[in-house]
Amino acid sequence: MAYTLFYSPDSANVVVRMALEEIGVDYGALEVDRRQDAQRSPAFLKFNPQGLLPVLVDPAQDEPLFETAAILLHLADQHAALKPLQPGARGRLLKWLFYLSNTLHADLRMLFYTERYAAEAVAVTALRPILHSRVLAHLALLDAEIARCGGPWLLGPAVSVCDLYLAACVRWSQLYPRSDTLGAQHVHALPHLLGLLKMLETRPAVRRAFGAEGISGPLFVSPVYPANASV
Repeated sequence: MAYTLFYSPDSANVVVRMALEEIGVDYGALEVDRRQDAQRSPAFLKFNPQGLLPVLVDPAQDEPLFETAAILLHLADQHAALKPLQPGARGRLLKWLFYLSNTLHADLRMLFYTERYAAEAVAVTALRPILHSRVLAHLALLDAEIARCGGPWLLGPAVSVCDLYLAACVRWSQLYPRSDTLGAQHVHALPHLLGLLKMLETRPAVRRAFGAEGISGPLFVSPVYPANASV
């Protein structure tokens, strides 16, 4: 039986969808209408009590999987794909995958939804420049890591789940929140990261993943705001 991915266009599920397409496994996709708060419905909360996407149902597992990094690691391990295969390289996979999840993506969420973390408008206004600086520092660190390991990908010569996650985060930083995004010029100032994004954007599996969510045009460098996004 195939995997089932619960998704909303241009949410974190697109990272998982890229991985599924890259691996080449069968999966079904069920849209969760966030505009109708379907992610908070009793039916969906049975899959993820946080009411968040993505969720992946693996029929071989006794419970649905949630948390983007957990799903990516599960898929990479299950299919021995999108990860370094040398035993000594697993530490690099783990540390950068969880850096993307716990540090970069976490700060992006605060930038997107600052009002959830700061109750007053003045606090939101004060916090956002700090978050901008943090995100830019994270991207600079990742750019330096690509160079340090010899690239062209974050973990070295082969594409991994980390690259998919990183690219999606860079995409979102240029799109959300619509009133206060990072500038595309910041991405162009990071040559190793820019090269990674340009390579990833040409991969057929990546284009299929975004196309399945109704997203076209530039994906990671100066992306176009998708009409069907619900962020």
